Amino acid sequence: MPEVLKAPLVVEFPFTRSLGPVQSAFLTGLRERVVLGVRTADGRTLVPPVEYDPVTSRELSELVEVAATGTVTTWAWNHEPRRGQPLDRPFAWVLVRLDGADTALLHALDAPGGPDSVHTGLRVRVRWAGERSGAITDIACFEPYEPAAEEIFAPGGHDGRFEDPVRGIVAPARLDYTYSPGRAQTAYIRALAERRVVGERCPSCRKVYVPPRGACPTCGVATSERVEVGPRGTVTTYCIVNIKAKNLDIEVPYVYAHIALDGADLALHGRIAGIPYDQVRMGLRVEPVWSDEGGHPDHYRPTGEPDADYETYKELV
Repeated sequence: MPEVLKAPLVVEFPFTRSLGPVQSAFLTGLRERVVLGVRTADGRTLVPPVEYDPVTSRELSELVEVAATGTVTTWAWNHEPRRGQPLDRPFAWVLVRLDGADTALLHALDAPGGPDSVHTGLRVRVRWAGERSGAITDIACFEPYEPAAEEIFAPGGHDGRFEDPVRGIVAPARLDYTYSPGRAQTAYIRALAERRVVGERCPSCRKVYVPPRGACPTCGVATSERVEVGPRGTVTTYCIVNIKAKNLDIEVPYVYAHIALDGADLALHGRIAGIPYDQVRMGLRVEPVWSDEGGHPDHYRPTGEPDADYETYKELV
């Protein structure tokens, strides 16, 4: 049996969000090496601060400074740090209740002594990043320390007002994963490499689906009979794109269409070129123009045939 394809894929984008007054003060405080919490009506101090009391749902706004020292309440050892994590060597994820706070903050603990040196109740302090911009990463990590016997924390009186406060943040979001198209689409992709289009026929309703999914979406039964379709087809419907996509070297306006390949019972997507965008129409007969690298059609162009009769493709619109 032919080997099923698989490939590493990455989905990545910058996530931009604005900050309310509470989160703005918290992140600006980190930039200035100040840790702020928010006080609830019953006197609890929440760190990191939130805009609404998680118990009563009341709006919160009274900011209070807490210490950059605290106590580990629970932890887990990370043997193999991943890309983008706070440290590039084994470390502990810890929940730390900072002195003056009633809730715990999640962050990394640099523990050179390994997991045997970490325990609940361990005293730790913030290790500040050398360059700070107003983000949680301004805390580089926590580190163990031995407090002085006479050390007593007194709540600070900072009101959360700063010059040049942080108003918004950009957080990169990224997902790395391995994708396998499965048996049916592996055969489809391999056929495209030979400049052929292959679908699969349902043994029940006899419809041919392109791209194949390995099962009929209507009947729910497995499909295995391969059928070569196209390469020509009919435009069933389309749209005119007027906004240029980033990193896509195609001049606007252009047409993106649903194309029913001859012999297929499902329309697929494709770009239409070789004709003015305002002359594209339903029923237009088209054929593929393959990319220089092969593997997929770069676009579809008119064949010069008469337009298809609406009755021949109306079920695929």
